This record gives sequence, C-alpha cells and structure tokens, in this order.
Amino acid sequence: MKRMLIAGNWKMNKNNRETLDFISKLNDLLGDKKYNSGILICPPFSSIYTAGNAEKNNQINVGAQNCYFEPKGAFTGEISIDMIKESKCNYIIIGHSERRAIFNESDELINKKTHAILKSGLNPILCIGESLDERQTNKTEEILTHQITEGFKGISEDEVEKVVLAYEPVWAIGTGISATEEQIVETHNFIRNLLSSLYPNQFKNIIIQYGGSVNKANADSILKIENVNGALIGGAALIAEDFYQIIETAEKSL
Repeated sequence: MKRMLIAGNWKMNKNNRETLDFISKLNDLLGDKKYNSGILICPPFSSIYTAGNAEKNNQINVGAQNCYFEPKGAFTGEISIDMIKESKCNYIIIGHSERRAIFNESDELINKKTHAILKSGLNPILCIGESLDERQTNKTEEILTHQITEGFKGISEDEVEKVVLAYEPVWAIGTGISATEEQIVETHNFIRNLLSSLYPNQFKNIIIQYGGSVNKANADSILKIENVNGALIGGAALIAEDFYQIIETAEKSL
C-alpha cells in the first residue's frame, strides 16, 4: 500500500474561534473510522497552539506553515522550531512558492530549515515547483532538479524518509487551474526517478504530494496516480466538508 498524506495549508486564514469550529466539524465527519491516509492541518501561527491543544480526533495532525532554522535570537518576526513543537505540531511546510516569490527565500535557506527540522525530530514538507514561464519554456525538469538537489543537500538515506516532497506548479496555485493528469504523471515520475538516483534505498518510501488547486471534484483523478502520495491543499482545505471529501477520496485510492 502506498503512503498517503492529505494536508491542508490554511495560509493567512482562520482565527482561533474559526480553527476550533473547523476541528469540531472535522471531528464529527471523521467519527470513529480508522484512516490509512495521514491527515494534517496547517493553521497560521496565531492558531497552531489552539489547534494542537484542541480536543480532536487523534488522527488529525497539526503543522506549521514556516519556521526559522536558528533556535533563538534577534530574528524579529520569525518563529523557532521549538516554539512550534510546543504547540504540538509534527510537520512544518517550507519552501512554498509564496515564500520563495514574495519573501525571496533561497534554496540555501530552505535547505538550512530542512536540516533544522529533521534535527528536531519533526517532518519537513518541502515544496517545489516551476512558474508558468518556466513550464512554457520547457525548464520544468531543470528547475525541479535544482530545487530538489539543493533542498536535499546533506540529507542522508537514514533521514530522507521523514521528508515530504510537495510538487506545486506555481501557475496552478490559487488559480483554479490544476495541471492535467498527463502533466502530473510525467512530472511525478520525473521526481521519483530523480530521487532514485539520490536515494537508491529509500526513494520508493518518500511521500510526493501534489498541490495546485486540488479540490473535491478533481481529487479522485489526481490521487489515483501511482507516484502521487497525497495532496497539499489550499482553498478546499478551509471548508471542513470539502477537506473531508478529499480524505475519503484518498482512502478509496489506496
């Protein structure tokens, strides 16, 4: 059975009250059923402590949307991994296209975060993806190769299974446009083959999520693809009922 992780990236949405309301609804929907898919919600920093300490189904994991690699210090506006751990989080998203594009995060910085997260015992979700211009000029493989090799630099075979890789074509994030099934198959196969050259003993065990306007309508066609191990979901993850439907779809694909 392939590994599957369904993760919701709430971005800059939901306050503490809305977070508790979402978790309550998701609890009711999940009920007592045991899921093989991993279930993860990633609220904004202001709500991660609330989410981590809420009374919730024990299958719901909580993650953060970013971190800094230093343990403490004069880094105004940043948050440390220990602070995130205190909020009972076990995943941290890093390298999201919005962090790369808006906040100019480099592959070197993202790699430092990856190492710091692994050292802490948490799981990094490392995002990669090409822009529309890069896709149209046939640079997708070049861009992904650079982002993966730089992002995974120095990570050993023993560590790499804890890293989740999220492929998010930048042109499909928040646009309502998802990559075609053919494009997803082709790109995820390329990523898996690249990982096989870097980690010949572990490449089959690395989760590769797809992200980019995943919703309850297209989840079935995406999640059934062989080298897709789940989804990193934006807008559809803000509605408990829609997020639940995607979780159910993931279960059917296993």
